[in-house]
Amino acid sequence: MNDVTHTPATARRTKPKGRHPHKRLSAAFVRSAPPGRHCDGNGLYLYVQPSGARSWVQRLVIRGRRRDFGLGSVALVSLAEAREKARANRKLAREGGDPLAERRRARGIPSFAEATGRVLKQKQAGWRSKQHGKDWLSTLKRYAFPRIGQIAVSEVATADVLEILTPIWHTKGSTAQSVHQRMRSVFEWAVAMEYRTDNPCDRVRSVLGPQNRVVKHMKALPHREVGSAIRKARTTDEMPVARLAFEFLVLTAARWGEVRWAEWSEIDMAEAVWTVPATRMKAKREHRVPLCRRAVDILGEARTLGGEGSWLVFTRLNGKPLIEKRLRQLLQRHRIAAVPHGFRSSFRDWAAEETDHPREVVEAALAHVVQNKVEAAYRRTDLFERRRRLMDDWAAYLANGSAGTTT
Repeated sequence: MNDVTHTPATARRTKPKGRHPHKRLSAAFVRSAPPGRHCDGNGLYLYVQPSGARSWVQRLVIRGRRRDFGLGSVALVSLAEAREKARANRKLAREGGDPLAERRRARGIPSFAEATGRVLKQKQAGWRSKQHGKDWLSTLKRYAFPRIGQIAVSEVATADVLEILTPIWHTKGSTAQSVHQRMRSVFEWAVAMEYRTDNPCDRVRSVLGPQNRVVKHMKALPHREVGSAIRKARTTDEMPVARLAFEFLVLTAARWGEVRWAEWSEIDMAEAVWTVPATRMKAKREHRVPLCRRAVDILGEARTLGGEGSWLVFTRLNGKPLIEKRLRQLLQRHRIAAVPHGFRSSFRDWAAEETDHPREVVEAALAHVVQNKVEAAYRRTDLFERRRRLMDDWAAYLANGSAGTTT
């Protein structure tokens, strides 16, 4: 029988007013009681349906919330057994426990590893990258599973969490933060499923202490060196598509994931516009990118290399997308001391130091979210035409070192 029982509004209630009843029903009455709900005491009711089916239902207040749950059919549970169950449940509830949670535990509590699998399955549907799910799981496999993987998720203590995090808290600060956050997500799920009442990750930070982490910026070239880096990359014959993707990334100030998965259906060659869908944007909003003349030329070259029928702009010879690390390999091979994301920083520094383009235009070009909520609520334009002038100036600067000052 289901834990929660819904009683028809027409059912007759026979709970008397005044003093709470105690063992009010008899075995004979249980067998012959008319349809309705009949109170015995300790929140125990005999529920007789119009069809004549009879079952036990208990009503309790658990942590301030009224709950009804079934104790079984009269044919299987006698009056004496129902009273014993009701007494035990009421005692547990008065001590702050939850009979329903205890029942779920009795059905089998998953281990921490099993709970992690369920949480990952639930979360990854909302993630844009499959790789994030793999990283999420591998981190816990490496650091958490050896200690608590096979322990029931209800039995993991704060001391266990401390033993996992202490060795890496100050030596691998970023990793430790990820492990802590991911373990916390698993325990939050366990709390929601009523496998436990607390989250053991909530109290460890004050014990572990501050990490005193130094912020490390991604490697980026000074903007004056970006043009020469592009010309250096053009000399490669081994990875022509990666070279084109690299230059396109720099010219558009886009993120590598946005460029790597760019589709021809997103490109309007006539208008020189690339529209990146919201699903691939960090801010979850569609982003229009104005394309300079050189960016359009790159697309033409990519079309020739990709062959007919390719839906992606930048592909390998077999039509598959470029692998994640291909651009880093290109930069390393040419000894370009930067990471793909660093060229957005180079672009930002150039715009601030060498041009008079307004800050909001530059931030819009980078697809950054407006932090001020009031300003964001009133801004209805993406400043597209002003961004086109900005990106044309950036392309000219990379080509010959001249910076525009158009506002």
